[in-house]
Amino acid sequence: MDTIFITGAAGFIGSNLVDRLLAGGKTVVGWDNFSTGRRNFLEGALQNKNFKLVEGDNLDLPALTKAMAGCDTVFHLAANADVRFGLEHPSKDLQQNTVATFNVLEAMRANGIKRIAFSSTGSVYGEAEKIPTPEDAPFPIQTSLYAASKLAGEGMISSYCEGFKFEGYIFRFVSILGERYTHGHVFDFYQQLSEHPDFLKVLGDGTQRKSYLYVQDCVDAMLRVMNSGAAKKARHGVEIYNLGTDEYVQVNDSIRFICAALGLKPKLEYTGGNKGWIGDNPFIFLDTKKIRATGWKTSLTIEQGIIRTLQWLQQNQWVYESRSHK
Repeated sequence: MDTIFITGAAGFIGSNLVDRLLAGGKTVVGWDNFSTGRRNFLEGALQNKNFKLVEGDNLDLPALTKAMAGCDTVFHLAANADVRFGLEHPSKDLQQNTVATFNVLEAMRANGIKRIAFSSTGSVYGEAEKIPTPEDAPFPIQTSLYAASKLAGEGMISSYCEGFKFEGYIFRFVSILGERYTHGHVFDFYQQLSEHPDFLKVLGDGTQRKSYLYVQDCVDAMLRVMNSGAAKKARHGVEIYNLGTDEYVQVNDSIRFICAALGLKPKLEYTGGNKGWIGDNPFIFLDTKKIRATGWKTSLTIEQGIIRTLQWLQQNQWVYESRSHK
């Protein structure tokens, strides 16, 4: 990897990846439309002569194609990650996840770029029957527009790898935690407890079982796989990896970790049912034998990742103010 193009460079995972690549001496072009990305996250990168930031939207194919010129590898991380409210704006997932991925592939093709890493999701497994769920599990009915749009993106990438000899790396994430985290259950719980420490509203019944991964471990895994060049040897030019921990917790466990760290004992108010919202998967736990076979391992447990995230949010209250002003 010589010159790397990153979509969603100002986002949670994207900005952490930017910093890691620059620290490794790489040249990076960051691309973001700042719909959810934060300029603050790129403050350090912007001081580096090997980093260039281009503001633009994945739906603007001519601008995207121009910005990508001269790059060798693409990390496509930009997406609408709003799973919970997907039914309120059904076209957003299609446009920002599926059409945007097509545009990224077309911009790559126009520039002769062959290598792509894609941030997919463990949600594509739907309500999986096999737990922990391996990469080759049969796909069930899709239960969220977000997962359906990501799965469509995966399909296009694999087709471009077959048809245009691209080299594709698809990473199916569990939920990611850590520094620069700006949405998700820790974000929401901490916001509630800051506003009313005596009670906490919990979507579902709290027994939903989830796996989480620390952002630096996520970046480690992606870079390890990309540097291996494994997809070059794959039959269709594509390699798919689950990224997650070898454990899971209940939402109630997360609440316990957070409340203990804050020294609070709020009354819990559950909305009921085994799902927090339509499309919520009550049990996500991915089989990670394939990525672990590369020698990769996690540095933090789920509990440690949750506490690290909480501490970052406590130190960076501005993320709540900036989100409310969007």
